[in-house]
Amino acid sequence: MAGVSPSAKTFTPKQGQYLAFIHLYTRLHRRPPAETDMQEYFRVSPPSVHQMVLTLERAGLIRRQPRTPRSIEVLVDPKSLPELV
Repeated sequence: MAGVSPSAKTFTPKQGQYLAFIHLYTRLHRRPPAETDMQEYFRVSPPSVHQMVLTLERAGLIRRQPRTPRSIEVLVDPKSLPELV
């Protein structure tokens, strides 16, 4: 999260929920969630989760390591994340 201005990135309420989930999951489990973890929590299809991950990455809200599972890193200040519903 270094070097990212908290006000520089904006996201939709739905994107905020995904970001909050990734952040909280990472804090609780000490590793980022897999897409299947997000799929189970949000009760959506695998393509829906994957599309959201790609959207968050393109928007500069998360970073992933190529060909590395569970490598999602949230680039948004945790204080600006919404409460997970």
